[in-house]
Amino acid sequence: NLDFHIFLFATNVLTFLKTFYFVIMGNELEQLVATFLGVESSMIFGMGFATNSMNIPALVGKGCLILSDELNHTSLILGARLSGATIWVFKHNNMQSLARLLREAVCSGQPRTHRPWKKILIMVEGIYSMEGSVVRLPDIVALKKKYKAYLYLDEAHSIGAVGPTGRGVTELFGLDTSDIDVMMGTFTKSFGAAGGYIAGKKELVDYLRSHSHSAVYASAMSPPVTEQILRAMKCIMGLDGTTVGQARVHQLAENTRYFRSRLQEMGFIIYGNDDSPVVPILLYMPGKVVAFSRAMLKRKIGVVVVGFPATPITEARARFCLSAAHTKAMLDQVSAHTHTHTHTHTHTHTHTHTYRHTSLSLPLSQLNSLSQFI
Repeated sequence: NLDFHIFLFATNVLTFLKTFYFVIMGNELEQLVATFLGVESSMIFGMGFATNSMNIPALVGKGCLILSDELNHTSLILGARLSGATIWVFKHNNMQSLARLLREAVCSGQPRTHRPWKKILIMVEGIYSMEGSVVRLPDIVALKKKYKAYLYLDEAHSIGAVGPTGRGVTELFGLDTSDIDVMMGTFTKSFGAAGGYIAGKKELVDYLRSHSHSAVYASAMSPPVTEQILRAMKCIMGLDGTTVGQARVHQLAENTRYFRSRLQEMGFIIYGNDDSPVVPILLYMPGKVVAFSRAMLKRKIGVVVVGFPATPITEARARFCLSAAHTKAMLDQVSAHTHTHTHTHTHTHTHTHTYRHTSLSLPLSQLNSLSQFI
């Protein structure tokens, strides 16, 4: 009986300490994220995909309108569908298409009743992972203000990767974060961890704490993951007393410009913004996608290729996501082998067309890093 009571006491103590640790570390991370982004408040979630899919239904519902970029991530699309709101899709990064839909929404209202929409929510990404393109944020903010809409910005691939201090596309364009109603991001890329966040005004975060399925029903982020994010974010912010984080942000920007210029010099057609560390190239012939991947693997370079049905059948691609850990020698090696292999398989053509997308391209010996960008 004594042993049982000791065991029961120890279990209760450990459970209390675990819960205490969850709360303390979670609160610290949420405060740090808010400080990093320059917003009033934030909240964290254990899964990046669920951060979108489970929070969007808490923000909009029946009688609301979502204007979604046609190349938005699946998590955004799923969240929009689960919400019950009406969804209109505008052409990728096309401000004329978005403006036309906004005018129609404001002038015509809801179908059949023509009542005003309860909310109009514009959903975009900071960097589009399959295109390498950067959102035209200043134009979207201007349209949002003009038509009194709300803006939901997914910075999964841009936070920690672009901007002078790695604070994402808002910093890249020099915009005030108060112009973004809902700021979302993940910790799976630049922070080498897992999970995601929602940030913005305190009223928004307080509302989500009691209405979001991801906040109410999902489990909390584990302490080891929380600690990893805390240390990575403090490093980027320089709160660890070093300049390592900022050096990596600058190195990533340098690697991005260098690798893109190398591919352009070789005659490849690459897509995306010059500041985007996601560098997609078109493989031109759908039948050589697998061959390209295997040939690069034989040269000890790990490359992710994407083809139909994930892309249109004529737009199979390889996607390079650059990292601050890459050296110029590595990038030269990758570009040289890419050039050699694509020309080897296109000898019947006068030139090679290259388009958009490779996910990770590192010598296999370097693939031990959990971080995609930093």
